[in-house]
Amino acid sequence: MKQKLNIIKIGGNVIDNPRSCKQFLEDFSVLNASKILIHGGGKIATKIAVKLDVETKMVDGRRITDLPMLEVVTMVYGGLVNKQIVAQLQALGCNAIGLTGADGGVILAKKRAVKDIDYGYVGDVEKVDNLLIANFLNNNLTPIFAPLTFDKEGNMLNTNADTQASSVAVAMAGDYDVNLIYCFEKKGVLSDPDDNDSVIPQLNPTLYAEYKASGAINAGMIPKLDNAFAAIQRGVSKVIICHADELRQAVAEGTRGTQIIA
Repeated sequence: MKQKLNIIKIGGNVIDNPRSCKQFLEDFSVLNASKILIHGGGKIATKIAVKLDVETKMVDGRRITDLPMLEVVTMVYGGLVNKQIVAQLQALGCNAIGLTGADGGVILAKKRAVKDIDYGYVGDVEKVDNLLIANFLNNNLTPIFAPLTFDKEGNMLNTNADTQASSVAVAMAGDYDVNLIYCFEKKGVLSDPDDNDSVIPQLNPTLYAEYKASGAINAGMIPKLDNAFAAIQRGVSKVIICHADELRQAVAEGTRGTQIIA
């Protein structure tokens, strides 16, 4: 019987809210099974960029990561945000270790090819070192991943945290019974974006296609759900999308938010 592993992704909007972030980390720290946290960046990088006179460029809600912005996100995501989370978890009795994909070569990526838009130094995950992650877990360490990877040329790469979480979950699913939980500021995937109570309890590929066609599911939810479906279709036991405040219930009961069905 495989050992249970909870892989949790926490969104940037929760990190930006001190009360929500504090509550989430308290809930995360008391989860009994082995666990991994992958965090988003939040708006802190944009605020720091203004102070450093680095222009923020966005296309369809996605950050363009040129060299000056790469320096900012590396400092902020891999430094400030990651280490603040690690320090808070240590205070809560969770023996956390902060990582980027470059540390130990744990997540190798390649720079995204230019198609319609040049996103700059943005990484698409190529390989996850599952054995190294398992070694951390076996030594009672809880990996905390910043949304940063690296490539074979030695470049740091800004990487979508939803994609990173899905990639890590798939890599670990061969040896663990993996639950992947995406936590953010909504109660789940909504059938009506303006009604926070219109949670879709279960979402399969057919229903997903229908909601996308109607426009009910759009924008930033689409890459999140694409990653969620990729995970459940490639060996992850359970994928849930829920409110950050409901993490413990989602882990214990599996009934909160939206469950993704293959």
